[in-house]
Amino acid sequence: MAEYQNQNNSHTEFVFLAFTGLKEHRRLLFIPFFLTLVSSLVGNTLLIFIIKTQRSLHSPMYVLIAAIACVDLSVPIVFVPKMLLGFLFDWNEISLSGCLVQMFFIYFISSFQSTILLWMSLDRYVAICIPLRYNDYMNNSTIFKLFMAGLLRNGLLILLIVVLASPLNFCSSNVINHCFCEHMALVNLACGDTTRNSLVGLIAILCMPSIDFVFIVLSYIKIFCVVLKTASGTSHQKAIHTCGTHLIVIGTCYVFTMMPLLAYRIKNSIPTDVRVLLSIMYLLFPSFFNPIVYGVRTKEIKVQILKIFQRGRLAPVTFELSK
Repeated sequence: MAEYQNQNNSHTEFVFLAFTGLKEHRRLLFIPFFLTLVSSLVGNTLLIFIIKTQRSLHSPMYVLIAAIACVDLSVPIVFVPKMLLGFLFDWNEISLSGCLVQMFFIYFISSFQSTILLWMSLDRYVAICIPLRYNDYMNNSTIFKLFMAGLLRNGLLILLIVVLASPLNFCSSNVINHCFCEHMALVNLACGDTTRNSLVGLIAILCMPSIDFVFIVLSYIKIFCVVLKTASGTSHQKAIHTCGTHLIVIGTCYVFTMMPLLAYRIKNSIPTDVRVLLSIMYLLFPSFFNPIVYGVRTKEIKVQILKIFQRGRLAPVTFELSK
């Protein structure tokens, strides 16, 4: 773990170093994060399987739920296995190119959290506010166009962040105080002016989750205005329940998004290990939490989950009878 002070030398190998306050107990972190990873993979895989196999769930709303489950399934796979190996075996090294690749995929995939939540709010807006035009606006063509727009916007912004980080001269240290290649944790190791990197990172935040959040809020304000004015009885309760499920997911996503951002702004007041934990939970907790919310609060998905578990309990009995 050599450190160079000569600015003519730029590190190409880095070492992750986080949760140093736990010292010899650091290996115990493997257990909670491994269990969270397994729960996330099982929950999101089950959610995707149910929506894919049930033709009754092939409407745009459920397709978008499956899309967010794909995001929640992919994000942990990108960084958690490497992190767990670091906890267990101290395999904390990573090359600069590997770090940049990991950074791109973490931010690119996770950026679709807010993007898909925006699409969900638009879907509910059309379904509740202009229901007679729902099939005209929300169809395969519309979903494809939304996907391409999100792909271009998120992909270009994240690629710009990574490209600007790649030529930096990392001469002061090769120790990343994190468990994965977080943008500012890497940029803070660079010598020279990094104002451009910080500015582009801020622009990315404004152009992705911030703008998405503004349109999400506007959509749900309009939705609830229409619901409270026109809906009554069962339709009123169903609309409130469906929107409430999405709002729980939205609230969770944005709370955990804001926590690490605020932690880095007031980093002198918050221990490093706490900032690292907040950054990990920002990526990992929604992946664990979202399938539970949709599984419990979405009636159609809940029914299919119960059927799967009922078949699992009945299978051994059927086998014994066949004998």
